[in-house]
Amino acid sequence: MKSGDFNRRIRFQRASLVDDGLQSVEIWVDHGTPKWAARKDVSDAERAAAGWIEATVVSRFTVRSSEFTRGLTAKDRLTCSGLTFDIQGIKEVGRSGLEITATARADT
Repeated sequence: MKSGDFNRRIRFQRASLVDDGLQSVEIWVDHGTPKWAARKDVSDAERAAAGWIEATVVSRFTVRSSEFTRGLTAKDRLTCSGLTFDIQGIKEVGRSGLEITATARADT
């Protein structure tokens, strides 16, 4: 990919346990610094069940491979353009890139 293709800023988040005084609860905290990425929307869908309508979007984000990005897992998530994406998978593309497939609720 060319440098110009990396036109989105994304931020990764990682779950962390904190003590709220009564119990340990899981919260999402920013992980690392924002990264430049290329985004390609793969599909979108609407699903209706029991009177509930849910819209989702599946996107592929390409980021430069680095020690930080190679340490990401499907337990992490990312934010882009006001949406929060759950990471479904990460694979290498070429020698210097990673492709992250992620799903977001588009109706929130």
